[in-house]
Amino acid sequence: MVTFNAEIERFAANGEKTGWSYVFVPEEIAQQIKPNDRRGMRVRGQIDNVQINGKSLIPMGGGDFILALDTKLRQQLKKEEGTKIVLSLEHDVDFKIEMPEDLEVCLGQEDGLLEHFLSYTKAHQNYFINWLNTAKTEITRTKRLVMIVDAMAKKQDFGLMMRSNRKEKA
Repeated sequence: MVTFNAEIERFAANGEKTGWSYVFVPEEIAQQIKPNDRRGMRVRGQIDNVQINGKSLIPMGGGDFILALDTKLRQQLKKEEGTKIVLSLEHDVDFKIEMPEDLEVCLGQEDGLLEHFLSYTKAHQNYFINWLNTAKTEITRTKRLVMIVDAMAKKQDFGLMMRSNRKEKA
């Protein structure tokens, strides 16, 4: 477990991350958490006195990472931008997200789509799965399933799928 102090920051303007609250995790700390890994990784541990698990360290280039702090977590911490916090983190080797049955069925109906989905790293598959699982209604979930199937047919990763669907709506 690696313990370090950090400050909650917020992206003013940074593409899809605009408005995100996060903690900067420099390369030297990330290397202690999971040596020789410059891709995203899942971590568990504590931020101040709040337990976390399955949270993503997102690569920012040059070996540095950020840990995004969603609204729910910030409310638990009772902290906002500019506040100092203490983090104790380790690589979350037990974290697994299961593929939803409806997604597997939809991708399996056309040749190559499931295989293409499974060719992505586990972390990248999780972007799609988490996004699907956060749908609040069946209608939204169905729309997201269709978007994921379409993205696999077009060989799009998660970011490209989201950007191309924003452009179509504009």
